[in-house]
Amino acid sequence: MKNIVIVGGGYAGILTAKKLAKKLKKETEVSIRLIDKNPFHTMLTELHEVAAGRVEEDSIRISYEKVFAGRPVSFVHDLVTSFDFDKKLVCGEKENYEYDYLVIAAGSRPSYFGAKGAEEHSYTLWSYEDAVRLKERILNCFRQASVATDPKERKRLLSFYVVGAGFTGVEMIGELAEYVPFLCQRFEIDPHEVSLVNVDVLSRVVPTLPEKLSSKIQRRLEKMGVDVLLGHKVTEIGKDFIELDCGGQTFRHEAATVIWVAGIEASEAAAKAGAVLPNRNRGRLETDEYLRSVANDCVYIAGDNIFFVPEGADSPVPQMVENCEQSAHTVAQNIYHSLSSKGEMEKYAPKFHGVMVCVGGRYGQARVGTDKFQINLASFFAMFVKHFINIVYFVQVLGWNKVFSYMKHEFFTIRNKRSFVGGHFSNRSPTFMLLPLRLWLGLVWVYEGVMKIMQDWLKEPKLEGFFGGASAWFQSIIGAGDGVSGATDAVSAATGAAGDGAGQLIFNWNIFGLFKMIFVSGKELAQSELADFAFKLDVPLMNLFVDRVIVPRQGLQLFMQISIVCLEILIGLSMIGGLFTTFSAAFSIILLLMFMSTTGLYMTSFWMLVGAVALMFGASSVFGLDYYVS
Repeated sequence: MKNIVIVGGGYAGILTAKKLAKKLKKETEVSIRLIDKNPFHTMLTELHEVAAGRVEEDSIRISYEKVFAGRPVSFVHDLVTSFDFDKKLVCGEKENYEYDYLVIAAGSRPSYFGAKGAEEHSYTLWSYEDAVRLKERILNCFRQASVATDPKERKRLLSFYVVGAGFTGVEMIGELAEYVPFLCQRFEIDPHEVSLVNVDVLSRVVPTLPEKLSSKIQRRLEKMGVDVLLGHKVTEIGKDFIELDCGGQTFRHEAATVIWVAGIEASEAAAKAGAVLPNRNRGRLETDEYLRSVANDCVYIAGDNIFFVPEGADSPVPQMVENCEQSAHTVAQNIYHSLSSKGEMEKYAPKFHGVMVCVGGRYGQARVGTDKFQINLASFFAMFVKHFINIVYFVQVLGWNKVFSYMKHEFFTIRNKRSFVGGHFSNRSPTFMLLPLRLWLGLVWVYEGVMKIMQDWLKEPKLEGFFGGASAWFQSIIGAGDGVSGATDAVSAATGAAGDGAGQLIFNWNIFGLFKMIFVSGKELAQSELADFAFKLDVPLMNLFVDRVIVPRQGLQLFMQISIVCLEILIGLSMIGGLFTTFSAAFSIILLLMFMSTTGLYMTSFWMLVGAVALMFGASSVFGLDYYVS
């Protein structure tokens, strides 16, 4: 049995484990074990959103059990205390772990650069616990300030300093600046009493970005009420003050809350490895081109812990998420090759596609593209790219379930319009008001299913006449058929259309040759009522499937009829009972779209489609069985 041990469950650790599990799924004599001090993975890039109250705490936490469900990866909740590279042991508080190949992906921790009192008196933002603690701290400062009678104490409580004007610092102060007006409204505090300051020894904010974008970010922060102090070095932080040095002059300011995000260094576990293995730049472990430690071929390094200068580059790979993703691929491939002798060893040649920074939930700046060509994106487009990248990551780590959860937190339950799409997608009204719609839609689906049973849908094939009659009726109106009129009454099936008379074509649009949108009336337009209008999506692939697969096979017709009847009744009962309503609404939409593309749909039945969309999320969280199930 060959043992692979991965230390650290951050971005790099998780992706390395999953990629190894995929490559080695046929190798039964290989064990993959991931060790982390926490029982959950944390979305470190989203910590500021929790700290400033934009999203809920559970939105940035992902259980390792869910991450590795159904995969041959064992998760171990333990704290790594040391390494014995000679004996190939990882030593933890609970037990020791043997390895044949070790991956160190232990991440980073805050670096204080010798600032006096910084570690003791500042708040960091580098873990789930940090974000929760800071969130409570911010709320408590406003609570205490709202009842404070001493103006000096009130001013101190409402003074917030963020040390560091890099990515994390700008995102934290931007998120806080966006949050403050709502806190002031909640606690009845004048916004002018709140001091927000971003401090850094740097000459400009987010120097990784082009100078033009840095200037835009700084102007945005200042517009939001943030004082940006550049060229200021923090010399000391106390319980209620921060001391700054600028050009040899020292200034002391009162501050109840100082948030330290000025830089990072190797985590404790990586530092312990660095006590033996060669390291540089605040504990980053030196690697060769295959991401192996330069001193040990059995030890691979991934993510933030890498110190490696790629061929043609002037500086080591940056400590960013994309480096974690790409290094995980290289490490997994090289361990796989070493174990199986399949494929080839892969040299690490990362190609980064840009960076971005958010200033609150509604504004961002990005520099994205290829390694040779990049463009600047601002505001809406930058935020869109940010969310798209997060969704891609979630698909890799946890699949589509986490994507839906992410969208819920970021868009569908957002408050105070703190999203780049404002509050347009958020649920802002009581869901119990959807109860009548849910019950009525359920009753209609049950009625449709029962009527089909009475029309012998369970006994004899009817789809050939059902599809053919509706199609002939549409064709007779648009002048492309054989003039046949009269067909199946499809309203009762909540499907398509039939009628008498010539009718009138309203439009027949060909969309890029992929499908047609046909809208007709069964009567002359002046005499038409809502029940006379019908709409059809004419999809060639669907027509081909119906004509070549369904219609020639009576057995298949009967099977589909029985399936449709059962599905309609099950959807109806689900809606009435309020059980699995989201799935029922989704199936309603699918079924109605299927009807629309085969027989067409009367306008009097369109309310079912609109109603199903309205019931997709939370419609049975009250007065429904989902209240007890979820």
